[in-house]
Amino acid sequence: MVTDANSQLLKTGVITVTGRLVDASNATLFASIVSDSAQGQCIYKPIAGERPLWDFPDGQLAHREYAAFLVSEMLGFHIVPQTVLRDGPFGIGMVQLWIDIDEEIDLANFFSQDDPRLRSMALFDAIINNTDRKIGHLLPDKSGHLYGCDHGVTFHSEYKLRTVLWQWAGEPLTKPEISMLKSAISQFPEIVVALKDYLSSEEIEALKIRIMDLIENASFPLPNPDWPSIPWPAF
Repeated sequence: MVTDANSQLLKTGVITVTGRLVDASNATLFASIVSDSAQGQCIYKPIAGERPLWDFPDGQLAHREYAAFLVSEMLGFHIVPQTVLRDGPFGIGMVQLWIDIDEEIDLANFFSQDDPRLRSMALFDAIINNTDRKIGHLLPDKSGHLYGCDHGVTFHSEYKLRTVLWQWAGEPLTKPEISMLKSAISQFPEIVVALKDYLSSEEIEALKIRIMDLIENASFPLPNPDWPSIPWPAF
C-alpha cells in the first residue's frame, strides 16, 4: 500500500543492510529502515552493484525500477511496491518497501491461473515491456493484493516482452482496460515529465507507441517469434 508514511520512511529512514538475496544477478540487499517515527524492512539495490547489460545500455536499472513504480501509480495499477531513489550505505540506489507474501499461496500453481490480479499484471508488463516476469517476482500478500518486483529490465524501445503470464495472449481487452489505456494517452504529457530523468526519449516514445498499439489492437499481445517469450529460469 502506497502511503505518505511509507514514503517518508523510505526517503529519510536510516538503512541498515542485514542480508543479501544471493540468487539475484545484481546486488540486491535486504535491509531494515528506521526513522524517528517508523520502522520497516526494504530492498536496497545500489547502482554501484549493477552489472552492465548489453541490451540495456542507457541508464541504470534502478532508474527503470523507479520508472515502473511511477507508471504503476499513474495508471492506477498499484502493482509495484512503494519505491524511491536515494542514497544508502553503498551509494545511490533503489529502495523498495519489503512485501511479506502469503506463504499459503503456491506460486507454482498460482501464476498460471485465470486470476484478475494476474491479468492486470500481464497488461502492466505489456505496457512497460517487461523482459523478466518470473514466477518468483509475484508477491501476493495476506490482504489479497498482488505486487510484483524486479522491474530493472523494462521499457526497452524494442518489443522484448518476456513473461510467464501468457494465459491471455491474443485475448480481447475489456472496455475498462481500453478506457484505462486511453486515459494513459490523455495524460501522457504528465507521464513524460515524470519519466524524463529516468528513461531516454526513445524509450518514452516507445512506451506511448505500445499503449497506442494496445488500444488499436484491443487485445493482449502475442509472444514475439524473434525473442524468447519466457524468462529462464522461469522461477
